[in-house]
Amino acid sequence: MSLKINWGIIGLGGIAHKFASDLLLVENCSLEAVASRSLEKAEVFSKQYNSANFYGSYEELLQNKLVDIIYIATPHNSHERYTILSLNYKKAVLCEKPFAINRKQVFKMIEASKNNALFLMEAMWTRFNPSIKKIKRIIDNGEIGEIKYINADFSFKANTSIQRIYDKELGGGSLLDIGIYPVFLAYLILGIPNKIQANAHFYESGADSQLAMLFNYENAHAILFSSFNATSKRIAKISGTLGEINIDMPWNETDSFSIQLNNEAEEFISLPTIGRGYSHQIIECNTCLRQHKIESEIWSHQNSLELITLLDTIRNEINLSYNEDFL
Repeated sequence: MSLKINWGIIGLGGIAHKFASDLLLVENCSLEAVASRSLEKAEVFSKQYNSANFYGSYEELLQNKLVDIIYIATPHNSHERYTILSLNYKKAVLCEKPFAINRKQVFKMIEASKNNALFLMEAMWTRFNPSIKKIKRIIDNGEIGEIKYINADFSFKANTSIQRIYDKELGGGSLLDIGIYPVFLAYLILGIPNKIQANAHFYESGADSQLAMLFNYENAHAILFSSFNATSKRIAKISGTLGEINIDMPWNETDSFSIQLNNEAEEFISLPTIGRGYSHQIIECNTCLRQHKIESEIWSHQNSLELITLLDTIRNEINLSYNEDFL
């Protein structure tokens, strides 16, 4: 692998714009090619972010021999298909979260990564946020004691004219789109719960519009929430026996947090992100490719398998299924 990593992007919606903008801020990599089902859309995107090539089909991009790694930003229901296709074209992959619709699909994606000996990672970009990495170290070092309580939400008033928000055929619903973030935080800090309780409200399509979750651990609880019906401040709280961490809004892309130990003054910690923050997962991918790894040690294949298993469990609790569950 050369020092310079060449990226390709499949799917050119809103999140791809954020990603491409941050990619331009990362050293020793470039945007080699972008692809959309619309050649015109691909050309506009290419000009905006100065990619070397643009295509009106995904397979045309995958045939570009200069591309080292593909960022997949298509709707949820297509993640498995395009990830495996990209790997079979001998391209490493960073695939947007949720990695796929269910655990069966994620397992197949990981198997394709192993069979092709190629890097694959879920784009859980919050995991690479400097503040989140620092918070994880603080907790692992026992600085706020044994964790007893986590509270996190992700909620905003969604534009329901956007089809992917509510369309079950596309893997729509608040859980897979934004509820994954608070679930991720609980998993990162406390691991797999002993029991999950959940209650949801639904769109007419059957996709969840709002979801409350309670994770029960042996000695702790996590209260989590996601919603497309109303807007929250997106503040997260982690409470331990020796103190508390408050992650500043919006917590999933924060550049600061505060820590307060019992009977001591609150300490404010600022760790600015590069750009919007997608840059940090890009740097991790580039590093792994240069080291010929097929997965990240920070967010591994096993992490993605366990996270999707939690999402499957939550969906079972609220009786939410997708077509992919019956294949």
